Amino acid sequence: HVQVVESGGGLVQAGGSLRLSCQISGSTFVLPTVGWYRQAPGKQREFVASIWNENNANYAASAQGRFTISRDNSGDHDKDTVYLQMNNLKPEDTAVYLCHLLSTVYEGQGTQVTVSS
Repeated sequence: HVQVVESGGGLVQAGGSLRLSCQISGSTFVLPTVGWYRQAPGKQREFVASIWNENNANYAASAQGRFTISRDNSGDHDKDTVYLQMNNLKPEDTAVYLCHLLSTVYEGQGTQVTVSS
């Protein structure tokens, strides 16, 4: 039974930082690629970043240089945590951020990020 749980969202002023966490448990997939997406009200879901391992990460243009995705799967064999460090946040980064195991149906409920101007 795969569980994906995001955390770390909140309200922050423009220019501030947040670190989102995505904890994945119960997965039998061998190191799946994990992506962060975001969805703002009235807008389509948008890709933010993805990671397979530390040498294989991809970023949307809007995230490049401000966001860093990383991964820790060194603990329990069926637990995996993917982080999204977000710096220099802007009001346009406001959205629900979701963690998704690519090529599967598994994703979390999302965590709200609100950036005030």
